[in-house]
Amino acid sequence: MRIKGLEPKKNMTQEEVDELVKQSPYYKATSNDIDWMEKVRMQGAVQKWVDHSISVTINLPSDISEEMVGKLYMEAWKAGCKGCTVYRDGSRNNVLEAVKKKEDHHHDALIHTPDHVAKRPKELEADVVRFQNNKEKWIAFVGLVDGKPYEIFTGLADDDDGIFCPKSINHGKIIKETLPDGRKRYDFQFINKRGYKTTIEGLSEKFKPEFWNYAKLISGVLRYGMPIDQVIKLVQGLELDSNSINTWKNGVERALKKYIPNGTISSGKCPNCGAETLVYQEGCLICTSCGNSRCG
Repeated sequence: MRIKGLEPKKNMTQEEVDELVKQSPYYKATSNDIDWMEKVRMQGAVQKWVDHSISVTINLPSDISEEMVGKLYMEAWKAGCKGCTVYRDGSRNNVLEAVKKKEDHHHDALIHTPDHVAKRPKELEADVVRFQNNKEKWIAFVGLVDGKPYEIFTGLADDDDGIFCPKSINHGKIIKETLPDGRKRYDFQFINKRGYKTTIEGLSEKFKPEFWNYAKLISGVLRYGMPIDQVIKLVQGLELDSNSINTWKNGVERALKKYIPNGTISSGKCPNCGAETLVYQEGCLICTSCGNSRCG
């Protein structure tokens, strides 16, 4: 559409273009300054000369009357527009805010899960779990956050190597210490029967290095909130060559099973009746069909 007196020229300079724009009656105008009815009629006229459909969008002030909106829709129909959309000032604000809040909530849900603690606290409550693997005595120290496993140290309960923890002790703290050279050390501290604090220093160094390395892997998974039954499946799926590591793997499974919430459904069939009705109860797999129980 051309405006009389504002004819564009070929090879215009930027200054000439700017001057032409300033002379336009719509210079610095907003959508509310446009003649809405004429805009609809122009769209309808253009529709006759194009192959695709034209939908007219009309931006109106917030105080527009219902009567005017109705007239605009009728005019769009008469002019031959294939569609007509009307927006009042402010009509989309709440929608956009709601979408943003929803997106923000989704983003938070992905990164900050309830089970995830980004930075390990200096001290963690810990359980001591004892069990036997192939007639060998094993011990596990399980660091907890809100009662859920956060990290694990496990291996042979070798008194000669300094893992002396009285059988009466089943709870304590795992304390993370930073040494002068920057290395990290994990200590286990408990209160003995006389009420004195006793500390087993260098917990991470009491077990074989291969045990410690795999324990770091499992602890990393635990810290990011993977369900315990899935962690156990992950451990079960590890293909390890060393017999001692396979024994360690079994020990980790036994140590973590006690933390599986009661009623958690397990995949697989009951070895007694063949039914796929296995659930965890106090760390044991119970068949709800025949009552068969398997612990450890």
